[in-house]
Amino acid sequence: MTGLLFAAEVDAPDLATLELRVRAAEEAGYAFVTLPDDPLRGGVEAGVLAAFLARRTARIGLAPTLHTSTTEPFHLATQLASLDHASLGRAGWVVGATTDPAALATVGRSGVDPAEVADVVEVARGLWDSWEDDAVIKDVATGRFLDPARVHHVHFESPRFSVVGPLITPRPPQGQVVVIGPAALGITDRLDVVLADPAQGRPAGAPLVFASVRDVRAVPPGFDGVHLLGAGDDLPPVQRRAAGPTLRETLGLPRPENRFALARRTA
Repeated sequence: MTGLLFAAEVDAPDLATLELRVRAAEEAGYAFVTLPDDPLRGGVEAGVLAAFLARRTARIGLAPTLHTSTTEPFHLATQLASLDHASLGRAGWVVGATTDPAALATVGRSGVDPAEVADVVEVARGLWDSWEDDAVIKDVATGRFLDPARVHHVHFESPRFSVVGPLITPRPPQGQVVVIGPAALGITDRLDVVLADPAQGRPAGAPLVFASVRDVRAVPPGFDGVHLLGAGDDLPPVQRRAAGPTLRETLGLPRPENRFALARRTA
């Protein structure tokens, strides 16, 4: 298991227990935690839980499950960018796509087009780039807060939604929030980290693939990391790898270049 990265799915019945478990995962050497979410569970939404943990942890990545089928894409991108700012660059996003009829009914929907998931991921990435890194200038002498030439519309259209942009939040510290998702979504080429059933083998298309298991010892060769499911109070310690200041750096993922800045330089 030497050289593997480790993550854990962490949930708890209350905020105090959740904080203890996530901080224990941080101390045990885990790179990030995933926070499951059920829109109808009656508790606090996973993105809010991650925001609660942002300043109560220091090194570990925080990846809430947010559903593309029950959250407007613009608000989803904004929430995740805000989490990245609050955690100083430790935000991840577990892409969810619930098809539960009761959950869909809360937003007036009765079904989900599988292609929609890829569209939401794509527009979120575009919105995170809608502010270039140097858009905020804070020039007190001239009273200018930002350079409008470095804030962009994304003009994204899909069969279900359209987004003009730009985002209302400056670019995340990581450039792009780390996008994580199960292999079953069928969008591995759009993810930074795939969570896969090791019995199905390693899917192609993503930089990193984690085996989702309930025993850290049950991981075959060929995976980059372990995603421990159902982690409770007895979280096994793992071999710690040096944590960077951001989740991307901890995972060895490059900080993406802003697409608008790149287009201007290459025009």
